[in-house]
Amino acid sequence: MAVAVETLLTAEIQRPARYLGNELGAIRKNWQSADVRWVLTYPELYEVGASNLGHVILYNILNAQPRQMCDRAYLPAPDLAAKLRETHTPLFAVESRRSLTEFDILGFSLSYELGATNILEMLDLAGIPLTWRERAEGAKRDKKAGGAEGEKPSATHHSNTNYQLPITNYQLPITNYPLIFAGGQTATSNPEPYADFFDFIALGDGEELLPEIGLVVAEGKAAGLNREELLLDLAQIPGVYVPRFYDLAMDGSIHPNRPDVPEKIIRRVATPIPAYSTGLVPYVETVHDRLTIEIRRGCTRGCRFCQPGMLTRPARDVEPEQVVEAIETGMRATGYNEFSLLSLSCSDYLSLPAVGMEIKNRLQNENISLSLPSQRVDRFDENIANILGGYRQSGLTFAPEAGTQRMRDIVNKGLTNEELLRGVKTAWEQGWDKIKLYFMIGLPGETDIDVLGIAETVAWLQRECRAQGRKPLAFNLTISNFTPKPHTPFQWHSVSTGEFQRKQELLRQEFRRMRGVKVNFTDVRISAMEDFIGRGDRRLSAVLRRAWELGAGMDSWYDSVERAYNAWGQAIAESGLTWKYRQVEQGEWNLMQGRREQGKRAEGVEGAEGDEETILVTSHQPPATFFPDSLDRPLPWDRIDTGIEKKWLKEDLQRAMEAATVPDCSFDGCSHCGVCGIDFGHNIVIEPPPIPQFAGQYVPNNTKVQRLRLRFGKLGDMALVSHLDLMRLFDRAVRRAALPVSFTAGFSPSPRISVALALPLGVTSSGEIVDFELTQIVEPAVFRQQLSSQLPIDIPIYDAIALDLKAPAAMKTLTGAEYILTIAATQTTTPTQRQEWIETIKNSTEIWWEQTTKSKKTYQVNLRDRLFELELVPPHNPDTGEPDNTFNLRYTGSCSQDGNHLKPEHVTFILEQVARQEIQLLHIHRQQLIFQ
Repeated sequence: MAVAVETLLTAEIQRPARYLGNELGAIRKNWQSADVRWVLTYPELYEVGASNLGHVILYNILNAQPRQMCDRAYLPAPDLAAKLRETHTPLFAVESRRSLTEFDILGFSLSYELGATNILEMLDLAGIPLTWRERAEGAKRDKKAGGAEGEKPSATHHSNTNYQLPITNYQLPITNYPLIFAGGQTATSNPEPYADFFDFIALGDGEELLPEIGLVVAEGKAAGLNREELLLDLAQIPGVYVPRFYDLAMDGSIHPNRPDVPEKIIRRVATPIPAYSTGLVPYVETVHDRLTIEIRRGCTRGCRFCQPGMLTRPARDVEPEQVVEAIETGMRATGYNEFSLLSLSCSDYLSLPAVGMEIKNRLQNENISLSLPSQRVDRFDENIANILGGYRQSGLTFAPEAGTQRMRDIVNKGLTNEELLRGVKTAWEQGWDKIKLYFMIGLPGETDIDVLGIAETVAWLQRECRAQGRKPLAFNLTISNFTPKPHTPFQWHSVSTGEFQRKQELLRQEFRRMRGVKVNFTDVRISAMEDFIGRGDRRLSAVLRRAWELGAGMDSWYDSVERAYNAWGQAIAESGLTWKYRQVEQGEWNLMQGRREQGKRAEGVEGAEGDEETILVTSHQPPATFFPDSLDRPLPWDRIDTGIEKKWLKEDLQRAMEAATVPDCSFDGCSHCGVCGIDFGHNIVIEPPPIPQFAGQYVPNNTKVQRLRLRFGKLGDMALVSHLDLMRLFDRAVRRAALPVSFTAGFSPSPRISVALALPLGVTSSGEIVDFELTQIVEPAVFRQQLSSQLPIDIPIYDAIALDLKAPAAMKTLTGAEYILTIAATQTTTPTQRQEWIETIKNSTEIWWEQTTKSKKTYQVNLRDRLFELELVPPHNPDTGEPDNTFNLRYTGSCSQDGNHLKPEHVTFILEQVARQEIQLLHIHRQQLIFQ
């Protein structure tokens, strides 16, 4: 049953269009004809989730499967979350508006260690018990109580959850709750801290894995399998990890608790398919408000701190023709004016200059710009510089990571000082005056000289990029705290919070003397919590839950840091795992310290006694034996087969200690990491095609040969789209319709589209006016038809007329507006009483209102002077079935650009003065705008 979303999205809900599910490209498949019903959720606000490429790709792929359907859900903002709880309304999928409990499979993307609290929030809002045990126990109790197999038991909230031994061998119907699973980088790297919350984990790439899961679930439903049997079938799929079939041992290792599940679970690898990247075009501005196309998956650079680089091997290039086709088709289908090419290292996609130039030439006349994520500075050259941006220059980001050559060799960055200078200087010579740089502190083997080397490197680059007539090169720096990640050579290392703070202060002192440098530091407390969770085991599930109960959530948002830190701190203290957090906070997995201690022992230095195999040093003996004091100790994530051998990680760690580098195996010799083979495939590096001849820069067409004025409506759900979002909607619709709209001049040309008067959020209308200035003559009827074909049904165009180019703008000739208001009186009234109110108002000459200016000054306004017409309109009597206290009225009032505007709230104020009771404004509809 659909949730009545329209009753939830009232005036106090910010950006209500987030929850409508009516985007261009949304896929609505028949509910009844689907054998398997998915809902993919991104546990972040809509603006983040809807622009996530993986989310879009998997949504498109699942909906392409026969007899499967996929809907979407996102983390509601705090205002809607509070309203859902207040009204006892379950969290819903945005397209079908059905409760999440009605679906077969509920999938979460887990791409950030602290993001699990958002998942718990969504499960709780959906009325789904948080852990697989509770879901199983609830279903078991429900079945004993005689509940029907298809009933959904209500969720129960437990304030304290202690770590328990796994509960196995439940024989339960799969229909009690959806199968809850997680995927994404964090889930793949170490699923153990989150194992209690999920029925299964999808490891690695999902393009092929998720459809396979759907087929097994469809077969299981048809065969009448219970939940246990179905999960056992799913566990046989490569890439599916079912935590309930594995137990945590005292040494921290994970072992199967039954013989019919795999010893190790393999990470899945898939080939990127750019065609599935084109999809949703949100009506609200998102974080990445552009078309994004993946050009290369995987990275073999071998940066020793980089988890994505280790978890996505081998590297796989996409055919240049596929990329070009996807971009050209996608830009025309979406109407975006910007696209981005995505890869862990775009510069390692050798076809990048050719692809970028080809697209730039094909879309030369459409004011399109290209942006790239952080890229390799050593590969940045004039060819790449020439394809970036468009009419306006895009931002540029490089990641040197460390400030000295020694540290860049330790992390295997593969970047020399000469290459760094060449790349930055090329950017400066190509016109960039500001560049963003990423650095890290706290890396293994780092000294204060290396830390200060960051400031010295920035100062050196500024000195080298100076010229008469050019302002000095400016830098925006982000300096992150190194957080060790599973499946990397540095997974055995950490740095104390105190050391991070001291090193940050060293850099602050240095940068105070430098001009043209803006520095941002990562919060050290968040880094410690990420480390604690990211390298934890199943005992942390209770900590995660308690942190959520104490208010943790949206922890990566700046304004949530203090609340999150306090919640996590209390949760850790209550769990009895404070000693474990202190090891992280105090940096007790310090490789270089251990190496120095080994050196002391070898030299017979006093106080250097200990196990010669131990290179991880602790200041005290931890309780139990979960702390790995040797590289051979089992780790919680050892059960995951990423393709990279643990032996190779240890060997590469030793190479790091010697500052020895390893070449990129996509372009040089094999590093023997263990990935390449039958299970994971091999590197695919495509020879680049020739770079096309540059056809010339885009020059905005400022020609104006025709002006068209359209009258349009804003009805239904589209009333919840803001004015700025409406302007973006028109821009993209014009691009999709290939209409010849003129552009403004200046640094950032924009289409000449002008709406007469912004419509407040939530107000419907059938009389809005928008003007378009064109570079070519187009018949008004043709323009109307082509534009209407690209607009939502709730933005109807009623008529189009041609105006003289010299005619004044609509706003300048606007004199009034007509509205129809739906009003509710707090006391029951009769039609006769309402008519008396209207007559009293019409016969009055003065009704005063105190107006407050932006500068807080007040003055009196006679509202009666602004009221031209006022009347009751049907239906307004009890015979229509309308409540006694609700009625409609129409008014016409002044409306001009000088601020002389009679607003609907003014009319309700007038009514209150006459009726002597509170009047509620239920709905506003603007009937028309009136011009001279």
